[in-house]
Amino acid sequence: MTQHDLLIRGGRIADGVGSPLFEADVAIRDGRISAVGRIEGGAREVLDAAGAVVAPGFVDIHTHYDGQAVWDSQLASSSWHGVTTVVMGNCGVGFAPVRQHDRQRLIELMEGVEDIPGIALHEGLDWAWESFAEYLCALERRPHDVDLCAQLPHGALRVYVMGERAARLEPATEDDIARMREIAAAAMRAGALGFSTSRSINHRTIKGDPTPSLRASEAELTGIAMGLADAGRGVLQLLSDFDTPSLEEEFAMLRRVVEKSGRPLSFTVAQKHDDPQGWRQLLALVGQAVKDGLPIRGQVAPRPIGMLLGLQASLNPFSGSPMVREIADRPLAERYAIMRDPAFKAKVLDHLARTTRKRLDLRLLFPFGDPPNYEPDPSTSIAAQAEREGRSPDDVAYELILKDEGRAFLYTPFANYHDGNLDACREMMADPNTVIGLGDGGAHVGMISDASFPTFLMTHWARECGREDGFDLSWLIKRQTSDTARTVGLNDRGVIAPGMKADINVIDVDRLGLPAPRMTFDLPAGGKRLLQKAEGYRATVLSGVVTYRDGEATGELPGRLVRGPQEKAHAA
Repeated sequence: MTQHDLLIRGGRIADGVGSPLFEADVAIRDGRISAVGRIEGGAREVLDAAGAVVAPGFVDIHTHYDGQAVWDSQLASSSWHGVTTVVMGNCGVGFAPVRQHDRQRLIELMEGVEDIPGIALHEGLDWAWESFAEYLCALERRPHDVDLCAQLPHGALRVYVMGERAARLEPATEDDIARMREIAAAAMRAGALGFSTSRSINHRTIKGDPTPSLRASEAELTGIAMGLADAGRGVLQLLSDFDTPSLEEEFAMLRRVVEKSGRPLSFTVAQKHDDPQGWRQLLALVGQAVKDGLPIRGQVAPRPIGMLLGLQASLNPFSGSPMVREIADRPLAERYAIMRDPAFKAKVLDHLARTTRKRLDLRLLFPFGDPPNYEPDPSTSIAAQAEREGRSPDDVAYELILKDEGRAFLYTPFANYHDGNLDACREMMADPNTVIGLGDGGAHVGMISDASFPTFLMTHWARECGREDGFDLSWLIKRQTSDTARTVGLNDRGVIAPGMKADINVIDVDRLGLPAPRMTFDLPAGGKRLLQKAEGYRATVLSGVVTYRDGEATGELPGRLVRGPQEKAHAA
């Protein structure tokens, strides 16, 4: 009889292409799926999947593990949520190419844009590279619990070519563009998955300076995209405010870049609270572009894009208070004790009552809870609670952030929650021209914990998990496996079929759960980060090797750098 390396026995298969669940075994040999069906023969290891769903490993195309992957083999929280492939280097920020005198500038950019502590980056990065190709080699020197894909970031590229002129947002010359094109082509040939850029005024260095790519011209973006075309590979990823000079003109420019280069583009789409219908206009333009044969997709989130606020977080509702700022660097226990003092509280609230500076919208500030509630009813907001109790909203918020000895969080959605529900998210997810992204694993470590998107998709949106207006579980799994993989050209994974890469999750759907994130202090130099566990994953398999059992790491690290997209699938 045929000897398999691993046999997953008796599960319900979600094949990654949206087919109805069906019962079958999955056999694995040499890191690939060798058979699906009723399988005879022995195996060196057998996983009992009875009563569980067997799905492809999740492919997360929007993360920021660019620094963490250099010093850490476990890419938590993503690997805890069934993610087996991550794409990093998004939003135009990263660490290569780089000259020695620009390292600090790239750290300041990453810290400002992605809220990764600069002290951790200084401690954790060994800077054993200058070129992007050398950075890829540095990534390969450490084994991981997921596969890694890296993109060439525009911020680093522009600074490398233009130096101080990039930081001053000066236009790139023809020579600058030619050099960026050349470097982009070389990066793709070395194994970069693609190129990323940011055109958002909200993306700033820790010093408050705008991201170097903010006002890059169409000629510059086209030149870089043509570098990808020269290499014959690579995808484009972009974040834009779509308001300079207008949404229509910005999209038309991006469309021309895709038309000329022929390279696929995905970009962030979210519901802005100050323009709650703009996303519909964007997706209409995407739909027309797709009808015209252009490979353009919108990256969307399955829940609000929001921040966690608290005494342990990067921000709290009272961060603007001089009294609170004065004690911000003290240990949590000491701050908690000071803030419990009624006299101190009175001073803070009195100052806030007299200040005229812009404040948080307390109608969109909610208790977070455990398990967390990502679709809070507007009637539970801090403002609504205060009105019911005849108190000031600041008084209510102050009381809530002191719960759990100062470890409690408040939740404020700043996108995708204008109407106080997730209807906009549902509509975005259902659009055939979108792909699930924006989880930002590895980033915003002091205020956002969205690497849990894959688990949230199933616990919140699957009809099988109780959501009456939700989606079929097999379809949701397709959306975070084959759909995300194909968007970035990874055609060898995301599907359970013979010949495909053996990245697999065994999921006990009835036990799926999402506990609240916790603040830890385990980054280099004691830097803090939010980590969020998952419940219900019986096993995660990467390249045919079991990496997690019942949420605990096995110690196996088969994850490797993926050098560029696979143009052809290995499936028969």
